[in-house]
Amino acid sequence: MIDWKSLTPSELTEALTALGEPAYRGKQVFTWLHKGVESFEEMGNLPKPLREKLHRAGALSPPEIARKQVSRLDGTVKYLWKLADGSCVESVLMAYRHGNTVCISSQVGCRMGCAFCASTIAGKVRDLTAGEMLDQVLFTWKDSGKTISNIVLMGIGEPMDNLDAVLRFLELVNHPDGINIGMRHISLSTCGVIPGIRRLAELAPQLTLSVSLHAPDSETRGTLMPVNRAYDVEGLFEACHSYFQKTGRRISFEYALIDGVNDYDWQADLIVKRLRGMPGHVNLIPLNDVRESPYKPSRRMAPFQKRLESQGVAATVRRSLGGDIDASCGQLRRRAMEEKGEIPND
Repeated sequence: MIDWKSLTPSELTEALTALGEPAYRGKQVFTWLHKGVESFEEMGNLPKPLREKLHRAGALSPPEIARKQVSRLDGTVKYLWKLADGSCVESVLMAYRHGNTVCISSQVGCRMGCAFCASTIAGKVRDLTAGEMLDQVLFTWKDSGKTISNIVLMGIGEPMDNLDAVLRFLELVNHPDGINIGMRHISLSTCGVIPGIRRLAELAPQLTLSVSLHAPDSETRGTLMPVNRAYDVEGLFEACHSYFQKTGRRISFEYALIDGVNDYDWQADLIVKRLRGMPGHVNLIPLNDVRESPYKPSRRMAPFQKRLESQGVAATVRRSLGGDIDASCGQLRRRAMEEKGEIPND
């Protein structure tokens, strides 16, 4: 069966000509798919025999809204999407002054094992296809009625662990015949998978690379993020410096401040040292309260930020959105899994 939603316009054209259709049908079908149609019958300017061919070759499987939470505080919307195989992933719609941003997932579950993240509790189930990532954008847009201007790949999963599909998604969402969201309006987050960073540096897309740092020293980072055992923080910063040299793009470093773990002055000083020679932005994150985690939010947010800024490092505190809903990545999915008995409810 053909995965129509994951095909580029040229691939669609090739597939349709193989079905005996004229080449121009490829662009028509691509445009319809990127409007969020839920069936081929909605493709009104296509002849019925072609719509039947498309259906026989590969059915559309739009995601279903399994759950939806809307914050009374700021209007943030969290979606739990049920996919064709019954798996669930999350997306979050957030409103900022510069436009509406959707945070999407790249995998069902995650195998990276970060100690403070709810996404990884039940492990990785499978990768998402490019089409399933695209659907999160399309159907968030469609359900909310709000134009999406920015995308962050920072939901469930590690994008660098599914990089081929992620790169295909980026090509699709950036295409002028589709949603046409520019690369500079897209952020891709990684927990530090160095081969993926190096590959992205060679391709040099004009997106924003965000690195989940959370500690500048390997001893602390290794306790928080198992990925550090495979790709230590020294190698990570070397890859980041190389990325900047090749792309000229400033990297954003995500840093969830944890009380008594990674919020010491010496750690702020070490961040400054590791960033020397490379412009970087440190995004300080108030830690979300994940029930299974022993870690608590830091009480040193302001002093830590001030210490970075006093040494010339740009540092901001991420605006906390959706505080009255399951806004932390993976929480809504985890709640649904608990209710179905798929994971223990402690």
